[in-house]
Amino acid sequence: MEVFILSGQSNMAGRGGVYTGPNGTKMWDGVVPEQCRVPPGAVLRLNADGSWKEATAPLHHDIDLQKVCGIGPGLPFAARLLERGGPRHIGLVPCAVGATAIDEWDTTGRLYQQMISRTKRALQTPGTRLQALLWYQGESDADTAEHAATYATKFTKLMRAVRHDLDHKDLPIFQVAITCADSVEITPYRDEVRRAQLGTELPHCYVVDAQGLELQADGLHLTPKAQVILGGRLADAYLLHSMHSSGGKYDF
Repeated sequence: MEVFILSGQSNMAGRGGVYTGPNGTKMWDGVVPEQCRVPPGAVLRLNADGSWKEATAPLHHDIDLQKVCGIGPGLPFAARLLERGGPRHIGLVPCAVGATAIDEWDTTGRLYQQMISRTKRALQTPGTRLQALLWYQGESDADTAEHAATYATKFTKLMRAVRHDLDHKDLPIFQVAITCADSVEITPYRDEVRRAQLGTELPHCYVVDAQGLELQADGLHLTPKAQVILGGRLADAYLLHSMHSSGGKYDF
């Protein structure tokens, strides 16, 4: 089973299909796109208790506990890998938590330690191999000029720590470049964060751009349709990387 870490903040945790109910509470509409459906037993997720279970939406329901989760990119990513001749058995390790800035992923903090410990737990299963980290985060660092200006340095430091602590010096990292509407007041330095992400010089780090994907009414979170597209882009990026690394061939 090939293992993938899903980490970052709310768009990785998944807010697709989440809406505000009549009493002001957040709710998920429960609609799972066809592109998120996978054959029984093909895709597992590591639950909060460290056990493997069938992967179903929402993937982060027991990880991002303070929020209502919906559709994220994880399941469409896995479905595309299966469709295009990638790994036949996939293990997803959800670790994303909404509204978290990169400082909250400091190596001494709870979020980082949870991500590392969950991944190590996943890899205790015989026959598992860690293949990549999918990272979608940065909206919370687009709030001030200082946060945006230091994003690249902090991201590089974080990812080097992940590779060190998981003993995988060339772990492929697939980073999503953030997107949000111009009307979102809490992300005035969005473009500065995007430039840092698109210009990353970290080896074996690949950027998949979310710019132009459909946003929900809040202008911040991707719709289910957009998450399906993003998951497909992440899968294609991973397969392209794998093809170049191994000389293999995939059905693009």
